[in-house]
Amino acid sequence: MTRSKPLVITAGEPAGVGPELCNTLAGTSYADNVVVIGDQRRLDRRLRVVDTPFPVDVEPGHPDPANAGTLLSGLRAAVDGCLSGEYAGMVTAPLAKNVIADSGVTFTGHTEFLAELCDAEHPVMMLTAGDLRVALASTHMPLRDVADYLTPDILTRVLRILDADLRARFGIQVPKIIVCGLNPHAGEGGHLGTEENDFITPTLEDLRSEGLNLRGPMPADTAFTPAAGHKDVVLAMYHDQGLPVLKYAGFGHAVNVTLGLPIIRTSVDHGTAFDIAGTGTADPGSLLAAIELAASMAHN
Repeated sequence: MTRSKPLVITAGEPAGVGPELCNTLAGTSYADNVVVIGDQRRLDRRLRVVDTPFPVDVEPGHPDPANAGTLLSGLRAAVDGCLSGEYAGMVTAPLAKNVIADSGVTFTGHTEFLAELCDAEHPVMMLTAGDLRVALASTHMPLRDVADYLTPDILTRVLRILDADLRARFGIQVPKIIVCGLNPHAGEGGHLGTEENDFITPTLEDLRSEGLNLRGPMPADTAFTPAAGHKDVVLAMYHDQGLPVLKYAGFGHAVNVTLGLPIIRTSVDHGTAFDIAGTGTADPGSLLAAIELAASMAHN
């Protein structure tokens, strides 16, 4: 994994498992290729650290919203370093969205925050577990808002970004993309919802004329099965349509990737795990997979 430029890792919520996951890198070959942004007091001295001390003492499992500003400053520093070319890409350990929100800052997630910092119009969230990739047409929003959010323009942007980044970042020459329907049975010909007929199917037809290799809209309960055939990625219409399948298949070594950014960003597939923070039992598998994938994307 040796590179001329290191990856940068943001250690995440200090009261969660992020810092101790970073510490598992100390003394390994990974430590030679990463820089960690976090509080040096919580990190192994053998790591290369950009020290961002938190104003409030940290107790594992007990987050304090007063530390949120420092967390966000660390993310800004990582993005700035990637944009300037100092880092080859960034890997993020988990944050707690509710803790940041409790500090008075509007924060819906890493994906949206990083897109704003990068001035990216439309980030796309994709998770990977081995050969299985699942991307999302909508991300962190209430389920009742999804149908109103999805439009031909949104779907077109997501699919173009997905196709382009699978080519450029993953080296897939002609990505095969399966697109889920929004409704059960992909609308059952309009009897279980009309979104498929109204705009999903016409949008896919338009994009096929541009050369995108698209199948669907396909019922979500079929899209992930072997009967659906080979696919490089499945596009789910909303968060919980696709991610339960991905996490069942690969929890603990899955990786979250943000597409549509001018930088490389990967992340672990889990949360802060406050219940085990400080116990030394957190599994670093997803962090290691996120580092490996970021390095591979940078190479491509």
